Amino acid sequence: MVLFFVGILEMIIVTTWTKVVTKTKILASGLVTIINVLIWYYVLETIVNDISNWSLVILYAFGCAFGTMFTTFYYSKREGKQARETTDQKN
Repeated sequence: MVLFFVGILEMIIVTTWTKVVTKTKILASGLVTIINVLIWYYVLETIVNDISNWSLVILYAFGCAFGTMFTTFYYSKREGKQARETTDQKN
């Protein structure tokens, strides 16, 4: 069950990484990369230590999917709000 939540956390970090890289935030992208690698190391070690346990991989995959969807939804709502605020300021 832990890998489900680790998957969520990792995809939040990966989506954030994508945002900071596309906005060329150099220091932030480096820090997020370090955190992502450490999480991936934990995931890899956990799965390798119990390589025949497919439920770990399935839980992790669902956590990753949920984390990606949640973070994408969050950023889309935030950007929509910012766009509306910009439009309101122009009017």
